[in-house]
Amino acid sequence: MNGYRRPARLRRVQLSVPGSSEKMLAKAAASGADHVFCDLEDAVAPNAKVGARDLIAQALNGLDWGKTTRCVRVNDVTTQWCHDDIISLVEKAGRNIDTIMLTKPRTAADVMFLHHMIHQLEQKLSLERPIGIEVLIEEVQALQNVEEIASCSDRLECLIFGMGDYSASQGIDTRAIGEGGTYPGDIFHYARFRVTMAARAVGIDAVDGPLGNFKNRESYVSQAIQARSLGMAGKWAIHPSQIPWALEVFTPSAETIARARKLEAAYRDAEAMGLGAAQVDGMMIDAVTVRMVRNTLEKADLAGI
Repeated sequence: MNGYRRPARLRRVQLSVPGSSEKMLAKAAASGADHVFCDLEDAVAPNAKVGARDLIAQALNGLDWGKTTRCVRVNDVTTQWCHDDIISLVEKAGRNIDTIMLTKPRTAADVMFLHHMIHQLEQKLSLERPIGIEVLIEEVQALQNVEEIASCSDRLECLIFGMGDYSASQGIDTRAIGEGGTYPGDIFHYARFRVTMAARAVGIDAVDGPLGNFKNRESYVSQAIQARSLGMAGKWAIHPSQIPWALEVFTPSAETIARARKLEAAYRDAEAMGLGAAQVDGMMIDAVTVRMVRNTLEKADLAGI
């Protein structure tokens, strides 16, 4: 561990962009998404991966990303590309990388491989601003080891449930990425819940993965609401059209924020008078209630609302 201090970041939506497309990288930088990950993995053909590193570095160094978190998704540690993905991107654009996303780790040791490489490169390059880690939980072994993975590195900022590869790993019968097949209920509930619980237990974010049918607003919003209900901070977007749908779900409404502030203020007033509870609109407010509404207020503060 190297004493990494996790910054608070908005992750209401994480936009995926192929690292092999200069045009799409430029659009992603201007998208206004909370978070963009420049992909070197599934969205890039094997014969284009090496060249995509330079395109991503040029985009990170040359484009105006505004307040967007800049992330690079690297290939997994079992591939021939992972090692050079990390070295090339950090050497060429390390000062403009906020986080690196690791695909398909199975154990904490896979994550620590990235942890140590980042630390060594930061020392070598004298980088003043440290780089965080995000991890995809998308293998059955990873879900079995999710608690160990979540707590293995102080650089770890986020766990993402990647239901596409997870479905393949477990042999789940699905219609498309993010959509359950004939299972009578939410086939991904257990995995989402366990990923979220592991993340929250160590104070990091949990994010829901993609919906392959990027035109289906109804399904996307429904899944985002389920993810939010479990405590997830946001959801992936595989197309810019999904960005406003995620923001709609994961941004507290003005009405919700106002009520949360009202409840907190009422409790603080009661507390100042030596009371352990207060009544607001027929509802009893106590310390537990305030603890719950603080989740809303923290999200509002982070979004600047």
